[in-house]
Amino acid sequence: MTDRPHRPETIAAGALGFEDAATGAVIPPIHPSTTYIRDPDNGYGRGRVYARADNPTFDTPARTITELEKGADTLLFASGMAAATAVFQALDPGDHVVVPDVMYWAFRNWVHGPATRWGLRVEGVDTSNTDAVRASLRPGETRLVWLETPANPLWTVTDIAAVAELAHDAGAWLAVDSTVATPVLTRPLELGADIVMHSATKYLNGHSDVVAGTLTAARKDEFWSRIKAVQAQQGGILGSFEAWLLQRGLRTLFARVRWQCAAAMTLAERLSAHPQVSEVLYPGLPGFRGHGIASRQMTGGFGGMLSIRVKGGTQAAIDTAAHVGVWRRATSLGGVESLIEHRASIEGPTSPVPGDLLRLSVGLESPDDLFDDLAQALNRALRQG
Repeated sequence: MTDRPHRPETIAAGALGFEDAATGAVIPPIHPSTTYIRDPDNGYGRGRVYARADNPTFDTPARTITELEKGADTLLFASGMAAATAVFQALDPGDHVVVPDVMYWAFRNWVHGPATRWGLRVEGVDTSNTDAVRASLRPGETRLVWLETPANPLWTVTDIAAVAELAHDAGAWLAVDSTVATPVLTRPLELGADIVMHSATKYLNGHSDVVAGTLTAARKDEFWSRIKAVQAQQGGILGSFEAWLLQRGLRTLFARVRWQCAAAMTLAERLSAHPQVSEVLYPGLPGFRGHGIASRQMTGGFGGMLSIRVKGGTQAAIDTAAHVGVWRRATSLGGVESLIEHRASIEGPTSPVPGDLLRLSVGLESPDDLFDDLAQALNRALRQG
């Protein structure tokens, strides 16, 4: 691209204006090589040593995400879990960390399980309550505050700027899982976060055909160097083809997310009036508890995720999911197809998710078809009950 600054839509769609110098190709190539030739003097003048850290297929997606997040550097990981856990593995035994009560279930289990066995002191709080975060911080001991906003699957919203100030005053880093918001809607680094994480399996790729994760740093400091060492030494890297697919998905990110936001808002409003729905959880609804904060830190929409609570309880919710046709009963989110899932069944008896809740990931189908399909399933579940 030219030296003139470009808007994020142009950066994503154009893959930073990539053009192959040798062929004129507009699509970045895949580099499957795992190793690179040394120079005659035994050095690496071209900057590549071994693919675990130096795969050129990583360059374009990593630089694209860095530009979209307005950060300093990005690392690509084999999964969102690999990316998230790398941040915690860069800490020292005995460090105190603060995490949300409501967060992605698999990561919540890891943080309160293996992370504590490795010596981290983990404290869960309601991060949407700034006073609760303030009370949990231990200056000189708390090294990391981890946020997820909106948080899966209740879509709890946390004030990133307020928590960033509190964390930094206590001498802690702030990391934000921004998977649901995406850089289309929120850029946590501009709000004071030190690191932003994405499960790139979800919206960044957007086609349900890649498992990937990313971390982007606000600056290349000592903590970032430790995270990079975790990635390189433990080898939780993305494959060449997966990195190429991630770049492919990034090119349509803004178009997909904006459609999904608009469709989710339409569905949230219409489902709020459905007689078989007791509550709709969606940050875009004025009555949602985190709506005010979401309105300040989410620009252009409130995300493609929402949850509904079904009248009739757990069995009615399960029966509703059993009778959909357009929606797919499947785990994950952020793809072009709309997914529905009864999360309490997945997460088990210790989950904070109520049994009457269904999580909805809105895809690219007609919002009318999605509503009609869910409405008939809700009505059918009622008749069965």
